[in-house]
Amino acid sequence: MNLKKYSSLFAVFIAAIIGIIVHKTISHFIIPKEFEDNFIYSTLLLYVLFALLSLVIVSLLKKVKETSENYVGYAFLAFTTLKMAIAYAFLRPIIHTDLPKTPTEKMNFFIVFIYFLVIETYLTIRILNNKQ
Repeated sequence: MNLKKYSSLFAVFIAAIIGIIVHKTISHFIIPKEFEDNFIYSTLLLYVLFALLSLVIVSLLKKVKETSENYVGYAFLAFTTLKMAIAYAFLRPIIHTDLPKTPTEKMNFFIVFIYFLVIETYLTIRILNNKQ
């Protein structure tokens, strides 16, 4: 088994674990407990969802790299657009509620989304630069 082949997927997994630990630690001191208990999507669920989406995207980008190297950037844009559509579908219930916790929950959602977008972008750059 070639472990180098799976290094990007391992990087997403490790980044997700580090992210959830840091996020939960910081949110413990910033977000009131009653807000976090009433979130539509828990922080852990968001991390699992976006980690799975990131794992799929990175896997697909590696497949695209193997078949046609010139289309990795286009594939990244297409997959990221699809991920944004999925994220919007999950975000709609949060947008349509008007409670005191709603701005905090929106911020929580976008922090996780942007965190995984940065990870995917970094790994895509590594795939494009042949450092995998």
